[in-house]
Amino acid sequence: QLQLVESGGGLVQAGGALNISCAASGRPFDTYIMGWFRQAPGKEREFVAAINWSGDATYYQDSLKGRIFISRDNAKKTAFLQMNSLKPEDSAVYYCAAKNRYYSGSVYSGAEYDYWGQGTQVTVSS
Repeated sequence: QLQLVESGGGLVQAGGALNISCAASGRPFDTYIMGWFRQAPGKEREFVAAINWSGDATYYQDSLKGRIFISRDNAKKTAFLQMNSLKPEDSAVYYCAAKNRYYSGSVYSGAEYDYWGQGTQVTVSS
């Protein structure tokens, strides 16, 4: 079993920045591709970003490229999501997820991920 716990969410003004983290425990961390998803009220969960097991490949939703950056520290078993130039429409619950790197399937699809955290709330005020 792999446990994921997000932290770092909160209130931020439009145009500001926020760095949220995902701490993992249990199964070996480098077994997994790590992803971030978000869900706003009344909307479906959407893909935000993903990073491969070694950290040398990243994937982003096109609409967020240039503002959001994903990284990981395997020694600390932690993934990060740096968000810049935040907009009110970025307000959502942000979820950390893990996908086994040995299995096929798109990193863009939440259905392909094996483990999920409880989420952290990000609220951007105007």
